Amino acid sequence: MPAVISRRSLRWSAAMAAGGVLWTSGVAHADGSFGNTTVPPASSGPSGNANSGELSASVTQSRIKVTQESGPTGGNSGNLSSTDVNWEPPPCWYEPVYTPEQLKEFSETGLAMGHVSPHMEWGGQKLWTDHYRDGKDAYNYNDKEQSLIPREGYKNYNIGKDGYFWRGVARDPDDPNSYGCERVMFWQDAGEIPEVPNAPTPKTLAEYAYDKVKVPDTEIDLKPENKSTVNLPTWVWLDKGTFKEVKVRAELPDTGLWAETTAKPVALHLEPGTDDAETFPASGDCQINEDGSIGTPYTKGDAKKTPPCGIRYLRATNSTPYQLSASVTWQISWEGTGGENGDLPDGTFETTQDMNVQEIQSINR
Repeated sequence: MPAVISRRSLRWSAAMAAGGVLWTSGVAHADGSFGNTTVPPASSGPSGNANSGELSASVTQSRIKVTQESGPTGGNSGNLSSTDVNWEPPPCWYEPVYTPEQLKEFSETGLAMGHVSPHMEWGGQKLWTDHYRDGKDAYNYNDKEQSLIPREGYKNYNIGKDGYFWRGVARDPDDPNSYGCERVMFWQDAGEIPEVPNAPTPKTLAEYAYDKVKVPDTEIDLKPENKSTVNLPTWVWLDKGTFKEVKVRAELPDTGLWAETTAKPVALHLEPGTDDAETFPASGDCQINEDGSIGTPYTKGDAKKTPPCGIRYLRATNSTPYQLSASVTWQISWEGTGGENGDLPDGTFETTQDMNVQEIQSINR
């Protein structure tokens, strides 16, 4: 069967004829052959880690270090869902990966199989040594311009210089937007951030940390507990201190970049789990009081009063309880390197619990 040559394979041939090390989407091998010629390819193979000195982690693994600075650490918790359905953390960014010595060790040891970008893997020592030791150019293919962009090679891995080789990281390589960080792994002097699109910023780290914020389950207090009565209100409240700010710090090693993302609880929203119910207030949004509490605790004699935060069920349940949903809205802000700061979209975290409603016209509490 004759070989099938794609347009991209022809681009590879042109680049190889130019005497350079080719870069493009797919897997390049030391013998000059190439694979994965479909467009766009998706790869989740090995990638680099400057601490380990070997390309052994997923291309989705970042060096960003995340720590929780404040907030609850025990009990059930989960990630926030953004109230802005169009907002997502950054799809890709660049990070320092190797020192010159680490890249030399990797390039000249073993198979030397690893990524030079989120979607490009070089296989074989020759490709690495040609570009990073012997100074041969590599090429990025610019789909927009339909042209090859030469990337100047390096002499002896830049040993003796102070800095790092940087490479793109993709949060999800299958995301089409992750193709914005496809520059071949490149050099940057120590103490400097590269001037390239999608270079990391404090806001990049703040948005990355957003995805790592863990908030506690919404365990609301009810009266009566888990069993309401038709036409009588169920009081809902959260005591002071039940919900506290959660602060997460993200740092990118060897860059001096950091950001702290803070989630502050600002409101509780109730969904009764049935249309046959009324919420108090009517919107179902219970604001947080100045002391950090939500609603007002039930006291004896309040059975027929209207609670500031609560529900009145109008129809009894049968064998299946209603699913009472309680979600807390968290206001998100951040600050970072150089005094930069800002806001990110609010986040919500929702939990549900069974609510049985009985058909009794009077009740003693």
